[in-house]
Amino acid sequence: MQEELVSVIVPVYNAGAYIEETIRMVECQTYPDWELILIDDCSDDDSREIIGAYLEKRKETEHGKKLQEIRLISKEKNEGPAMARNTGMALSRGRYIAFLDADDIWMADKLRKQIEFMKEKDAAFIFSAYEFGDEYAKGTGKVVRVPETLSYRKALSRTVIFTTTVVLDKKKIPGELLSMPVVKSEDTAFWWKLLRNGFTAYGLDEVLAIYRRPAKSLSSNKIEAIKRIWNLYRKQEKLPLVAAIYYFIFWAFRATLRRI
Repeated sequence: MQEELVSVIVPVYNAGAYIEETIRMVECQTYPDWELILIDDCSDDDSREIIGAYLEKRKETEHGKKLQEIRLISKEKNEGPAMARNTGMALSRGRYIAFLDADDIWMADKLRKQIEFMKEKDAAFIFSAYEFGDEYAKGTGKVVRVPETLSYRKALSRTVIFTTTVVLDKKKIPGELLSMPVVKSEDTAFWWKLLRNGFTAYGLDEVLAIYRRPAKSLSSNKIEAIKRIWNLYRKQEKLPLVAAIYYFIFWAFRATLRRI
């Protein structure tokens, strides 16, 4: 494990429209010590070809200078984003893990500010504020603010943790916990699993990412979102019916406010 290295994990599935921009965005980070792990989940567009061409061009322009490592992992069968991220975590060499979805945007100083914040708080799990963007990732002005800390109980009533803003410390979190459940809303289930096991999530209330929201994205399907969160309460967390209803009411209220 390399002590200062951040392993940036990006699941790739039919991300040809975004993936070159994603790679360049990581390369532009002001934090210099990173590796980028791209996990292609059997894309049927040109994602792999674009990544391959970019990496070849990168080699040609290296001129003996050591560059941060970018790895493309091509899966043999499509297994979904949870397993793609789990593959990335298993192959990561850094002390820190940062998640990035191929269609989202990071500010250039995102990693630097978050690693400084993580060390300041002596935290194992951090996340930041973010802004909603349109299909072109242009900020809409709608910002999601985050609390200073988030416990398991508090997290059940609000899905405020945005995957693209999360950083984890592998030195503090046992390896057996570093796997996303293979369920819908796998990221939320993962955060709850970490919090349920005694970790506290620390929020850096500064906008460091933009959440791109295509008009027909899964996340914008409200009925599907309701089904996913309810199944997490009942099937994943195994909450009693009354407790699930209680947390669901607060979740729905906060989710509505976030999108107004």
